[in-house]
Amino acid sequence: MNYIPPTLPLPPEIETKDVLKKLSKAHQALAELKGVTGVIPNHSILVNTLSLQEAKDSSAIENIVTTHDELFISDFMKRQFVTLASKEVHSYALALRNGFDTVKQTQLLTNSCILTIQETLLENNAGYRKLPGTALKNDYTGETIYMPPQETHLIENLMANLEKFINDESMSDLDPLVKMAIIHHQFESIHPFYDGNGRTGRIVNILYLVKMGLLTSPVLYLSRYINQNKHAYYHLLQSVRDTNDWQPFIMYILDGVEQTSRQTTRLVQDIRELMQAHKEKIRTQLPKIYSQELLNNLFSHPYTKIEFVMKELDARRKTAAKYLDQLVDIGLLNKQQVKKENYYVNQDLFDLLLNVGTQSLRISDS
Repeated sequence: MNYIPPTLPLPPEIETKDVLKKLSKAHQALAELKGVTGVIPNHSILVNTLSLQEAKDSSAIENIVTTHDELFISDFMKRQFVTLASKEVHSYALALRNGFDTVKQTQLLTNSCILTIQETLLENNAGYRKLPGTALKNDYTGETIYMPPQETHLIENLMANLEKFINDESMSDLDPLVKMAIIHHQFESIHPFYDGNGRTGRIVNILYLVKMGLLTSPVLYLSRYINQNKHAYYHLLQSVRDTNDWQPFIMYILDGVEQTSRQTTRLVQDIRELMQAHKEKIRTQLPKIYSQELLNNLFSHPYTKIEFVMKELDARRKTAAKYLDQLVDIGLLNKQQVKKENYYVNQDLFDLLLNVGTQSLRISDS
């Protein structure tokens, strides 16, 4: 409980033999994921579809739970949400996508960017904590587990140090994946905001990998691994504070990077194959309506709508409706009516995403 987050960098001895061995596997899996994301012709397909998956799993860690149906039926642009949880998940996906755009443009991951991420998540601009009294407690017993820094000046100083550690590579020669684990633990220990620290910290994980060139798209499913191993995650976060032994937590994160990279690589490959199959069927059976833009629409929105097709194909409403109904006729889409709105479901894509959600990722024994 009396843990004070250290000033970074940490000593190089943190990279033990076991960590170095695990790093090799994690980097190999991450490199495969980075390579396979380049095979999807439109970058926005992965960003739009998979960012919602990451958002769903990250939010579930905070007990913000929604179904795939609720998620895809909700319309962020119109601010129409089936549930409050689906609204929060869409806000997470927006924060992730906007943060990704910022990091790609600036090649920096600054505190200004982190503040904007949290502001997007919570839809307020409260900024860093200014009032004392924040404590992390056991949900079941109410016992205080950890008291993060309380003074605003200490929070600001620690965040300034963290910002420098993230962006100034001359500060440390540690491997970027080890640094990501340290950055995540440090951020969660500083706990700079009144709310949204966990979700913000998990977005920072992905954006740091983008900044370091280890990912070209924000598609790593690390939150699913954390959600499925939640007890170990919180235990290891606190164990570092209690014992100053970093290896178990770093190994946990590296294991998560390896497993989720391999799982997401398989998913991206499956999406590519499915896109190719849909493309061939449309070009064979409906050659007059085929376009790459139409195909992209079907894979950017598992639940597409006439309005989405109108916007993305610059088509009239009658034309967009005709295209979608023809795709229903050849079995590529299922038409569903929810209240007064028609949705056209890419069932094959939906099943792919749903199947990923049921696959288990567990802590490795190695």
